[in-house]
Amino acid sequence: MLKLLVIGQTFPEPSTTAAGRRMMQLMQLFDEEGYKVIFATTASKSPYSADLEALGIHIVSIELNASSFDFLISGMNPSVVLFDRFNTEEQFGWRVAEQCPKALRILDTEDLHFLRKARQEAFKSKAEAGEVSLLTDIAKRELASIFRSDLSLIISEVEMDLLYTRFKMPREILYYLPFLEEATSEEQKNALPKFKARKHFMMIGNFQHMPNLDAVVYLKKELWPGIKKQLPKAELHIYGAYAPQQMLALHNEQQGFLIKGWAKEVDEVMQQAKICLAPLRFGAGLKGKLIDAMRHGTPSVTTRIGAEGMYGNLPYAGEVQDVAEDFINACAHLYTEEKDWQQAQENGFQIMDTRFQKKHFSEAFKLKLKQLQQNLDAHRELNFM
Repeated sequence: MLKLLVIGQTFPEPSTTAAGRRMMQLMQLFDEEGYKVIFATTASKSPYSADLEALGIHIVSIELNASSFDFLISGMNPSVVLFDRFNTEEQFGWRVAEQCPKALRILDTEDLHFLRKARQEAFKSKAEAGEVSLLTDIAKRELASIFRSDLSLIISEVEMDLLYTRFKMPREILYYLPFLEEATSEEQKNALPKFKARKHFMMIGNFQHMPNLDAVVYLKKELWPGIKKQLPKAELHIYGAYAPQQMLALHNEQQGFLIKGWAKEVDEVMQQAKICLAPLRFGAGLKGKLIDAMRHGTPSVTTRIGAEGMYGNLPYAGEVQDVAEDFINACAHLYTEEKDWQQAQENGFQIMDTRFQKKHFSEAFKLKLKQLQQNLDAHRELNFM
């Protein structure tokens, strides 16, 4: 039987993180191909963890730096091992290579961590635009992990280009695989609440993720006062798990700045909102919150960092603004102009249909898996580094 062993950094939390949703999508792909899926992790479950057992996924608890893992994996003899982010490959990749040399080793980067960290450091040090130093220790570690793996899944075209052009990575070991979304039917689109039935702004994110925390503070201090001045009756509803006390303290009903906490039903809160905000000042990868917004017909206002890798050559599903005053004006315009709002919604549907439909990527990826497994030795000879 074909077996997939996923070594997870954490239990997937698809209701709180884009990374969790991404991992669930990948495991579903392998399940569709007839793989027995096994999920191993050193982490503990959280209240938001997906019920993997209910999906027929076997869970195994593993330890760091323990020979017990060697016995476990040699007995398991997986066909494919999928590493959830580069640090799990660092910790367990060499053991997999020793015990199961014929197993295909795949790294899911989620986003390029060294890129996100470099942008965060540049933002903190108030570096000039474009002055982001990528030559860091974490870059060495992550690039080494990519070289050690048979294939690395890259979620953003921008990051693919960076690895090709800046770091001269071999194309044979990189594979572009974005979010894999089910198609939205015309009936589903027509059933969504229309412009006049929606009200207020919303933001959503996992607040253990620093770009999201910074975005809330940025909204509170610099953006929301200007938006509220132009739209006195509007409110901003902020959703997300793991909100720290410093963020909860920003809640202010008089200002319409409302910290709502974890949203159990993302679909519901997304469809009620008129505009989704994502004023991200650093980060990497694709933004799950903007995918959700487009899926639910909710236009968004974001930054270049937020929109990176999302829309290609298509018109964006809202507005992309980096300057605070422009961001504020874009929010007010999109909130009040029904025709422009409807066009932004339609742009979002087009982006989803063109760039993120599962059917555009799943069969090609499954074929790639088979080709690699049939020619693994030759593939590895190409990757001398």
